[in-house]
Amino acid sequence: MKRIQSSAIFQTLIFSQKPEIGYTRDEACRMNRAEVDHYIEKLERTRTRYKITDRQEQTDGSILLRIRKQYNDRIDAKEYFEL
Repeated sequence: MKRIQSSAIFQTLIFSQKPEIGYTRDEACRMNRAEVDHYIEKLERTRTRYKITDRQEQTDGSILLRIRKQYNDRIDAKEYFEL
């Protein structure tokens, strides 16, 4: 029998607005920053262990977020966050 002892997810997320809606770049940037902040607040609220490895604002106003998240909270997965 096999069981997962610990695991983590490596994700690359992009926060952007649809260009056809017609937001200005400043409006899109503001909305994207708010969406990233809301996402991080949700991780904090649910006590998900995470580490943001990269955060880049693109020329079009979108935000690229590379994150490492703990997938299983039953076992200590600190080895994934010390890379």
